[in-house]
Amino acid sequence: MQKVLSTMRKAIEKYNLIENGDKIAIGVSGGKDSLVLLKALSDFKKFNLYNFEIVAVTIDIYSGKVDYSNLKKFCKDINVELHIEKTDINQIVFEERKEKNPCSLCAKMRRGALNSVCKRLGCNKLALAHHLQDVVTTFFLSLLYEGRLSTMQPKSYMSNSEITLIRPLYLTHEERIIHASRNYPILKSVCPANDNSKRKDVKEFVNNLEKNIPGVKKRIEHAILSDESYNLLDKMKEWK
Repeated sequence: MQKVLSTMRKAIEKYNLIENGDKIAIGVSGGKDSLVLLKALSDFKKFNLYNFEIVAVTIDIYSGKVDYSNLKKFCKDINVELHIEKTDINQIVFEERKEKNPCSLCAKMRRGALNSVCKRLGCNKLALAHHLQDVVTTFFLSLLYEGRLSTMQPKSYMSNSEITLIRPLYLTHEERIIHASRNYPILKSVCPANDNSKRKDVKEFVNNLEKNIPGVKKRIEHAILSDESYNLLDKMKEWK
């Protein structure tokens, strides 16, 4: 966890992700990434570098049919309040609409539910557990499927909800997250499309690139994270 805290603190300071007075909702699915983010922010809060509050928010897409008892205990053990929001997202996306490519709509509905809970709890920021490999994967998803240069940003203001989205694990490698989460009560993915998505395909594509061109993943990460690329990608959002 120490290495995760190190890269997370670097991201927080570099991109000004946390400020005094923030109340941050942490999106917690129960997977390894969100559990590590939850624990890391809980530990980071103890450093007293900033005066901020955190709460954990879980969007239950199955409207109460998932057992979150281990997650509840995990949150209780680290003294973080947990809010579970029941929704009918699975029924709408997969049963009623039977979406062939459900990920986009599902993500949009989950984000909407998260924003609603944030507003209700008085949170001004929403922290999501996307890590460095997610940033790279999103870059290639945009390039290969949309024909544009774009990726996740470490911080973005959502004007519709007046909430700032932050990604504290933006500079953290997935390997460190896997190592840190070894003894955590990870909830097996409940997503019906988990094993059949473009994101999974692109992740395998990047891994194959590394096999054929050793060291290419680090060079891609460096290219995306460079100040020049970051400023360019941020500027291109204004050109849409």
